[in-house]
Amino acid sequence: MSQETWLAARLIPTSGINGAAEQERRATSALLAVISAVREFGRVLTQPLGAPAGVVQTYIEVPFKLGDRQLFPDGLIRVTRGGRQWTALVEVKTGANELEPQQIESYLDIAREQGFDAVITISNEIPPIPGQHPTLVDKRKLKKVALYHLPWSEVLTTAVMQKEYRGVADPDQAWILGELIRYLEHPKSGAMEFSDMGPAWVSVRESVSAGTLRPTDATVPQVAGRFDALVRYAGLRLGRQLGIEVVPALTRREAAEPPLRTQALVGQLAATGTMTAGLRIPGAVGNLYITADLRAGKIICHVDLEAPREGRMTTKVNWLTRQLRNAPETLRLESYVMHARGPGKAELLRTVRENPSVLVADPAKDLRAFRVAQNSPAGTKRGTGRGAFVDSVLEAIDSFYEDVIQNLKPWMPTPPKLRSPEEAVIVEPVPAALSSTAISSQDGPEPSGGTPVKTSVGGQEDSDAEPAGGFK
Repeated sequence: MSQETWLAARLIPTSGINGAAEQERRATSALLAVISAVREFGRVLTQPLGAPAGVVQTYIEVPFKLGDRQLFPDGLIRVTRGGRQWTALVEVKTGANELEPQQIESYLDIAREQGFDAVITISNEIPPIPGQHPTLVDKRKLKKVALYHLPWSEVLTTAVMQKEYRGVADPDQAWILGELIRYLEHPKSGAMEFSDMGPAWVSVRESVSAGTLRPTDATVPQVAGRFDALVRYAGLRLGRQLGIEVVPALTRREAAEPPLRTQALVGQLAATGTMTAGLRIPGAVGNLYITADLRAGKIICHVDLEAPREGRMTTKVNWLTRQLRNAPETLRLESYVMHARGPGKAELLRTVRENPSVLVADPAKDLRAFRVAQNSPAGTKRGTGRGAFVDSVLEAIDSFYEDVIQNLKPWMPTPPKLRSPEEAVIVEPVPAALSSTAISSQDGPEPSGGTPVKTSVGGQEDSDAEPAGGFK
């Protein structure tokens, strides 16, 4: 028998998973065991939920009495630091299974009776906005007990970032965390990726094409929420590859009041047939915005960046195109001038490379900003695979980041340089009656017959010279 066909032994095997119950039980046990075994991972996962930095203990299927019922939450996490204890019940769903409001409310009641701090739910449901829970529960039950939700994709992203980028001090613990990552990435684990735009996708898309969609249609908020969830998933996925936290680009009001964000997206979809969302990437030149145009069947990714503040207009355009030397020539570049509203000049990158002046509407008006945009076909299917909308969005985001955003740097002015004594000043004699005896930093070598007077510094700037600011 060939050794190539042998399967390596794994700490958390995927073999032997029969049915949803076994899948859920194994995923719960594996995750909670690694949370308690790998100190750094346990802390980074529990501290944002209010737990102290202490010793983590985890349990599965702990029995509790609620009235005349015997309930078994999937897990329990307890963190102890000194005399303080933080305890949370855990409810886990895998695959396509969704959280049940009645079950969550029962666990909230148990936590309140037992004096626990929180209930944590884990599933493949991704809320459109971080901090929002995918399941509606009675808010009165949240007065004394906090409710948190962790999508499996966020758990996997946290594990990858901790192992690959932040680091794990103990080599054995790092290996254990790697085994959890391998398990969660396996299709049989039930920790699925975002794979469906929801049952309302096809009808909404067809209504947009026909021009019959109205903001009052009950199915529109479902599609708007799924689109925001997809973009959030794309951010988690991108952050896993970059080793940074990529989050949705929301205003403070949208983050505080999620229904406002949904209403705005519903209005945009009904009015223009488009949906727009953004991702905030630390260190990037600007936010990455994604627009799904359902009428035109396109995915449009764009980033905005400030134009240089010095130099001629064409020099500013060349500063941008030099950074895009390896980008596709089908990119669309747009320019915006100071104190002007509305769209600016727009051309494809291949045209701008040949003639930078096509982005200059008026040489007398200074350029304020640029926009770089890329179009790609949008899939129509609600699921994943060839011709699917989900995959077309993910591929567009990855491609735009790789081809454009990671190569762009913001303009920086050249720092001022110290003048040498020979270049500092050009002097000429003046009458002694006008001279000053006070010592100044502007004084140069004093010639006979008078006090030096500064007439020019560095010479007259040539109008055709390259501007300061780190660009040519």
